[in-house]
Amino acid sequence: MNLTLKRLLGVTAVVAMGTTALLGTGAGTAGAGDRPRAHCDRAEQDMWSGDPSRNVTGHRCSIPSNKSRWYIIEIDTLVQTYYKGDTVDGGVGGTKTLHNRTIRCMGYTSDKGTVNWFGCPPA
Repeated sequence: MNLTLKRLLGVTAVVAMGTTALLGTGAGTAGAGDRPRAHCDRAEQDMWSGDPSRNVTGHRCSIPSNKSRWYIIEIDTLVQTYYKGDTVDGGVGGTKTLHNRTIRCMGYTSDKGTVNWFGCPPA
């Protein structure tokens, strides 16, 4: 895929995610306290250079019992991994460890003690 097309697709996805985030935020402050909250002791987040998706893998997480459009996740330790290229084969360019972070995600799946949060806009 050429670089111009890749950037165009990336910008389109970022605009779509931003619109979704604004719609979720614009739902009003009255419902803000109703959003399900979760807590994870530790999580990893892959920060790709050209991919607007920011998925998070959490460990030792509480999972909300009610379904919602957005979930607020409080994370004690978040490790962000930055890659040198567009694939894992390019190698890790560096990591950043953040503490006491709150992020929003659109949903989750869980398997064997981990929770895979998806649709997480950049924090």
